[in-house]
Amino acid sequence: MKTRPKVLITKIGLDGHDRGSRIVAAHLRDAGMEVVYTPPWQEIGNVVKLAVEEDVDVIGVSSLATDHLIVPKLMAALREADLSDVAVIVGGIVPDEDEQALLDAGVARVFHPGSPLEDIAAYIVEATARVRAARFPALDAIR
Repeated sequence: MKTRPKVLITKIGLDGHDRGSRIVAAHLRDAGMEVVYTPPWQEIGNVVKLAVEEDVDVIGVSSLATDHLIVPKLMAALREADLSDVAVIVGGIVPDEDEQALLDAGVARVFHPGSPLEDIAAYIVEATARVRAARFPALDAIR
């Protein structure tokens, strides 16, 4: 990939447990990605605004409480903002019975506790390639 993946790492809702998201953000930066990191307690509108302003490829949402249940609202807000091409991944404590609802809402992937950081980074590289191909289909034709 010629340009680095650009990733927004955030926590929406009232979940303030940010240790895992800080670890993931640091690993992604060390892997050569451009990372925009927000502190906890972000509102959905702010996350969408940052995604637009920063022109991110991927949004990573960390949830260690039940805030993953508001991710479908984030997905709807991204669609309203014409950002349905941005890949959204969720990491943290997501019960098995909630995972399918997130995927049905448009989340690209769910990473559970203990997921290797290398797997998360590799997935983001793959997702970025898909996002950019969707955004700029003419570029694939000339490669």
